[in-house]
Amino acid sequence: MHVVERGAGTPLVLLHGFGADHRLLLPLDGAIERAGQWRRLYVDLPGHGQTPAGGVASTEDVVAAVDAEIARRLGDEPFAILGNSFGAMIARRIAHDRRDQVLGLATVAGVFIAEHDHRTVPERVVLVEDAAVVAGLGDAAEAYAEMAVFQTAENAQAFREHAEPGEAAADHDAMGRIAERYELAEMPEEASPEPFVAPSLFVTARQDQVVGYEDAWARLEHYPRATFSVLDAAGHNVHLDRPPLVGALVTDWLERVVAAR
Repeated sequence: MHVVERGAGTPLVLLHGFGADHRLLLPLDGAIERAGQWRRLYVDLPGHGQTPAGGVASTEDVVAAVDAEIARRLGDEPFAILGNSFGAMIARRIAHDRRDQVLGLATVAGVFIAEHDHRTVPERVVLVEDAAVVAGLGDAAEAYAEMAVFQTAENAQAFREHAEPGEAAADHDAMGRIAERYELAEMPEEASPEPFVAPSLFVTARQDQVVGYEDAWARLEHYPRATFSVLDAAGHNVHLDRPPLVGALVTDWLERVVAAR
């Protein structure tokens, strides 16, 4: 499995979303670096980036592959984990399966309900439209326009640098297989119903029409040490839309993880 490592210290595993790769989460790296001594492991999930799909054909297979990679690289060393979108569903599962080893859990625009038709999501809205900015993205214009709440030159550049390359590199055949078996056998909070007491963070976005925010908040009582946030003026790529605020929330989470440890 392809993993980009940065820094030294306590391991922090970062899992990107569906159809992206590790580059989607690199905008968080500055905030993590400022938080202290963290060994960041940016993972390319199977069928994404530079990680071959192999025999992976379901979300359960992705969980197994990530779990095996963590075991190989970290053994029984304590670590924290952060997941974005689809990667958040994987992160929640890993965190519950490895409760005694996981120091903290964070999700950014995380999937909490696998089937889109069963999610509670807001209507699509664009707060700032700029046709010239969208057109300037060329072949990536449609993908950007579907996600961007604020269509600005800076936001478009962030999309071009961090989201577009992963979409281009994704194995679409593998994604199709996983999409057919996208749902976990059981949601982590139901399979392991005892409250998850490690410091946690759940970042959601008010204008996220992909996963919404209400489904994450329905799990509030399961996470007694969690910060839950709904950020206005942000969509599914909330960390690209509101980078300083998301960075501050991630920094606060990591400081809480260190204090709890």
